Amino acid sequence: MSASIRPFLSWLAVAFTVYLTIGGLLWTTPGAVQQPVVAVASLALYLLTALVCIFWPAPTATVGDGPAGELTRPSPLPLWTTVLALGVAVIVPNATWLSVEAASRSQSFATWGLGGIGALMAILVVRGRVWFAWAGVAIVVGEAIFWIGVADAVALGAVGAVLWVGIAHLVTGLVGRAARDTAELTQLQRAASEWLASQEGGRRERRAQVQRALAIAGPVLARVVEADGRLSDAEREQAHLAEGALRDELRASRLLDDEVRAQLDAARRRGAVVSVTDEGGLDDLDVETLTEIRARLAAALTDTSSEQVFVRTSTHGDTAVTVVGRSRGGDGEDVVDLWHEIERTTPVFPGRNAAGDGAAAGAEEPAEPEAPRP
Repeated sequence: MSASIRPFLSWLAVAFTVYLTIGGLLWTTPGAVQQPVVAVASLALYLLTALVCIFWPAPTATVGDGPAGELTRPSPLPLWTTVLALGVAVIVPNATWLSVEAASRSQSFATWGLGGIGALMAILVVRGRVWFAWAGVAIVVGEAIFWIGVADAVALGAVGAVLWVGIAHLVTGLVGRAARDTAELTQLQRAASEWLASQEGGRRERRAQVQRALAIAGPVLARVVEADGRLSDAEREQAHLAEGALRDELRASRLLDDEVRAQLDAARRRGAVVSVTDEGGLDDLDVETLTEIRARLAAALTDTSSEQVFVRTSTHGDTAVTVVGRSRGGDGEDVVDLWHEIERTTPVFPGRNAAGDGAAAGAEEPAEPEAPRP
């Protein structure tokens, strides 16, 4: 319920309850009210309770599965307020009929409690206490049957009280369902928009990768077709470099920028076998952090003399990228001569590039890179 409509409905309920209260004061038959103090006190108690039920503030509750589907609505009335309303449903009609003479119990100033309690129970329905409201209606209908009989109770307001609560229950249920459906529809629309945006981003990224792949492999493939596969040694070397660059683009595009590509190309040109793999460790990083990590990676690859270079992203909480270099030692055994970890937050430190480093030599060796094609 919007903030602009709720005050209007609240004051409308006030006007209606005041109207019903005034109806209980119109004593048209002289001497009909034998205990006016009891009658007026019951009217005052009813009006005060109705005002409390209408205006008592209730905190806002949030329902839904998340920000995209949040639905806010007021919490139900406090239990003590609901019990007070049920107490009024017991006290006020009995006090009203008790305060008038038996012959006048079917007059409007004596039966106003049927309509008044029906209106109060409708307020309880709107304020979220549905089953208490139905209990209150059952109480007032039973009291009416006891004091004025079934026929007069049905004719003078019992049916109206039941209808008011029933209509209030139906309307609030429909409004609540419409609000939930609206929240679900909003959530679905946002999810669809996010999915479309992610798909569009993926399409743009794939187009960029295809264009870069064509730029890398296109000239080489054209030369292969032109020469019918008979390539010179220099052309084979160029094809080998293009294959490695294309493999980098497919396996670890988030790690690459122009400087990193240049350092990887330089390592391959001097004869190193290079393997670059992104295993998902960078997915949660923003562009600024990625730019810094790429700069550190390019610095770590500068002047690398290892025969095999492995670059892997890391899913470890503190390490973003690990760079490992291996070379064949004098005894013919592979030696780890480069071990460099790029952390997510701390500055880059110079990579160790000394053969026989104790910490590096004891580290777990990475997997073999994909064998280059001739």
